[in-house]
Amino acid sequence: MTAWLLDPRLAHCRRIYLREALFDANIGVYDREHAGAQRLIVSIDLFVALSASTPRHDRVEEVVDYDFVRETIRVRLARGHVNLQETLVDDLAGALLVHPGVVAVRVCTEKPDVYESVAGVGVEVLRFKDPE
Repeated sequence: MTAWLLDPRLAHCRRIYLREALFDANIGVYDREHAGAQRLIVSIDLFVALSASTPRHDRVEEVVDYDFVRETIRVRLARGHVNLQETLVDDLAGALLVHPGVVAVRVCTEKPDVYESVAGVGVEVLRFKDPE
């Protein structure tokens, strides 16, 4: 088990995740990366308060819909080129934390085609919503 899952701030949360979603993204600082899109793998864990994710009537409106996660990624990537994976994960984390039920988010991006003999290079961030 990953140590961050043991954080007591997550004790009353449900974990909703999107694993290894593949996107074409305009990302990178090098000239060759400005020439066109490259493959980007995105994994996201949303930690949603049980009070905001425990359905009483088995209806999607009672939970955080996975489409929200995919759409958030799609919208950010559609805004145009981003130089750094660090910028992208921060942007995605901030956008996902806006959802009222989300307590925390882990965002991981990975570029699988950067180096030969390396499965991927990536960046990951874990962010908690600021207490109100």
